[in-house]
Amino acid sequence: MIEINALHFSRLDGDRPRPILQDLNLSLPEGAQCSLVGDSGTGKTTLLNLLAGLEPCQRGYIRVLGRDLCSKSARELALYRRHIGIVFQHFQLLDSLTVRDNLLFPHRLLGRTGAPTRLNALCAALGIDHLLKRYPNQLSGGEQQRVAVCRALVHEPGLVLADEPTGNLDEANSVNVVQQMKRLAEEQGSTLLMVTHSRSLAAGFEHRLRLHNGQLSAGNGP
Repeated sequence: MIEINALHFSRLDGDRPRPILQDLNLSLPEGAQCSLVGDSGTGKTTLLNLLAGLEPCQRGYIRVLGRDLCSKSARELALYRRHIGIVFQHFQLLDSLTVRDNLLFPHRLLGRTGAPTRLNALCAALGIDHLLKRYPNQLSGGEQQRVAVCRALVHEPGLVLADEPTGNLDEANSVNVVQQMKRLAEEQGSTLLMVTHSRSLAAGFEHRLRLHNGQLSAGNGP
């Protein structure tokens, strides 16, 4: 499902490259559920963006859903993203669309008509079924976050990448949303990789990774 070998990624700091990921390797099987922790600035979001085809592959190998992302054009990566689900830190909901139309957007990008069979069940599980006619600016931050989680799952993607999906929720709601997201992803057979700053949430995953000094290690300890 996810295979990364000898991945390197740097950003320019002035006129000098600053390494973010260094000789990083990762292997996750289909249907795996994995949490990723690490200090701020260590490259967790960068890694998710590389897996989403939102950052260019500089050096190394990334294969997801049978696709070699490092060899794809920008257009091919855009088409690839239609087959994955992404929960962004800042939601990226479309202000001009109702919640319902935001949820249907990835479904329609795949050329599908009507509503997904699981739409109602997903909305009920995440507690947003009463919000479908509202617009994003009429929602609280926590409500927007749950809509973003639902949108990432509604087209039953092979991979779900979640970047701090509970950042605007209190502890009780965070636990509930993550539990529901894990359950729904498992029912769909989706692989789930979630970035979080919460060690307690991370500990509830079968696979746990920590990003430090540009490399991944098992577990979520300090």
